[in-house]
Amino acid sequence: MLVLPSYYLAPISYYARLAQCDEYSIDTDEAYRKQTLRNRCYIASPNGPLALTVPVVKFVPYHTPMRDIRISDHGNWRHLHWNALQSSYGRTPFFEFYADEFAPFYENRYEFLIDFNQVLQEKVCELIDIGSLPSKEETRRGSSYYQLFSDRHGFMPDLSIVDLLFNMGPESIFYL
Repeated sequence: MLVLPSYYLAPISYYARLAQCDEYSIDTDEAYRKQTLRNRCYIASPNGPLALTVPVVKFVPYHTPMRDIRISDHGNWRHLHWNALQSSYGRTPFFEFYADEFAPFYENRYEFLIDFNQVLQEKVCELIDIGSLPSKEETRRGSSYYQLFSDRHGFMPDLSIVDLLFNMGPESIFYL
């Protein structure tokens, strides 16, 4: 069984590993570490990679289990994250198709980071259809895919899974 950390809109490599395993679990007991992908993701923006960070309530460093990390409502972050997703991906081929699936996550409040990450991960797995993998002949592993801002910044590898989903839609599973 694969044991994975809880990440906020995890990078594509995380989902590639997830898609290739039969069973996995999320480690809720691991100690939370600041400045990691547990509460941060990277998306493509017109100015290059952009970090989106979910603010968390103060905690005792190196001792607090991931399951006990609370989300802070400081700074109107939900609105800022949703606006960043809309302005970065609004012109991608599949943003309109998936926008209604993601919008509620930025309208509703979640108390714990692990719960927020988990419901987002479940939605992504549902949308990509992880669980019904294509045959090896259909897989295009290792190649790049269409990115909206690649003409400005070149291909930006291993961004958040939403980059792949909004750009490639139902074909995302083939990339994984």
